[in-house]
Amino acid sequence: MVSLQQTIEFHVYPPGKVLRDYYADTSRVTLIRGPLGSAKTVTTCQKVFKLMCLQEPNKEGIRPSRFYAVRNTYPDLETTTIKDWLELYEPLGKMTYGHPPIHKLDFELEDGTNVVSEMVFLALDRPDAVKKLRGSQVTGFWLNETKELRRSVVDMADLRHGRYPSLAGAGVKPTWHGMVGDYNAPDEDHYLYTLAEETRPKNWKFYTQPGGLKKVNGKWVLNPEAENLKNLPDNYYTQGQEGKKEDWIKVNLANEYGFVMDGKPIYPEFVDSIHVASEPIQPVEGRIIYIGIDFGRTPAAVFGQVDTVGRWLWIHELVTEDMGAGRFGELLSKECKRMYPGYTFSIWGDPAGDDKPQSSEESPFKVLRSKGIMVRPAIASISHPNDPVIRRESVSQPLSRLIDGKPGLMISPTMTVTRKGLAGGFCYKRIQVAGDDRWHDKPDKNKFSHVCEAGEYLMIGAGEGRAVVKTHNANRKPVVANTDWDIF
Repeated sequence: MVSLQQTIEFHVYPPGKVLRDYYADTSRVTLIRGPLGSAKTVTTCQKVFKLMCLQEPNKEGIRPSRFYAVRNTYPDLETTTIKDWLELYEPLGKMTYGHPPIHKLDFELEDGTNVVSEMVFLALDRPDAVKKLRGSQVTGFWLNETKELRRSVVDMADLRHGRYPSLAGAGVKPTWHGMVGDYNAPDEDHYLYTLAEETRPKNWKFYTQPGGLKKVNGKWVLNPEAENLKNLPDNYYTQGQEGKKEDWIKVNLANEYGFVMDGKPIYPEFVDSIHVASEPIQPVEGRIIYIGIDFGRTPAAVFGQVDTVGRWLWIHELVTEDMGAGRFGELLSKECKRMYPGYTFSIWGDPAGDDKPQSSEESPFKVLRSKGIMVRPAIASISHPNDPVIRRESVSQPLSRLIDGKPGLMISPTMTVTRKGLAGGFCYKRIQVAGDDRWHDKPDKNKFSHVCEAGEYLMIGAGEGRAVVKTHNANRKPVVANTDWDIF
């Protein structure tokens, strides 16, 4: 038999104040953010187990409940989530590896009541993931590694808990229902950042553990306030940082918001703290706004200007998903009129946009022109019509040059996708081979590549491409094109 009092007091005492506060909180939604090794996952398991035991019993002395443990993929479920749960509670029930896997708990508490509960393990990362939750009758959700889950999954889960047990079926209502979750620090444009730091929904509680490391005089050192240190190997954090990149340490060991790169950056010259303005960049009156466009089913556009001293300013991005050229053209036209009324535009696109696709009788260029978007192919020269090296250099050179002591290319902080792309989201993917790091020779096509390539077409069309062809002098100022014929 299991002692209910022992369960409530936490049979393995949480090794830290934040962990204890999180464990004790019975708010509708409680989420904890912590570094690697901080015991946040184990504490979440024990929090769920406690909630199972505290469910009010029905007339037959049964404490019924049903929880869903959600992860983004089944391999992650099998190697981490299920493993962590069973290490604690496998003897209290029967595990079946079906579709989905279920751990059915059935054990007696010392007061004579029986906890009868299900822990259902679900992977929800496919486009149809939300459909799996429709019709679910659940007491609560454990959102393991919450930041890896789609926002739509979290939103739907929040509307499915509290439906089990029911008075009609089990003779008792849920004593508690809601969501609990654990995660490492996400990006600042992640929905979890917005929820935790900005919108702060009612009855949602966010707990932040101290980082395992903190920065002192420019160096990462052990944070004496870190939780769970006594259960970790000696020098877990200080030795764990060796050989790791700064962004990885910041997110995974220091528990700070940030973006972790997983590839070789296309633009190693980009430094976020140098090239991103502290405030949103406003358009310069009287100056042409250049727009670069990348096509495909995820079209994107970047808006930029040259200021009065010849420095490039990227001021706005338009990032879409699953959209054809016609709809994108309408959206782009509205964006120009809404945000920049009275400005003159010079618009450039991927030269391949002049080709007729197999699925359509009209090229993207022709479709856009029919919408009033007078786009032209971004070609550096006849001999280099769409050379990727020249395209890369058209961005890299302005990033590398200084004009009046300031970078030759500045990015508005509102351009969140572009910013992450330049920081390494747009990258050469690692080749999975033993030995030294090796990389593919073509950039990885992902959600960051389209907007970054749109920026390249902007720079090529506005003259940077011809400057690259003519000279590789990194201090050369932008050569601005004559654009009388491509303005709308």
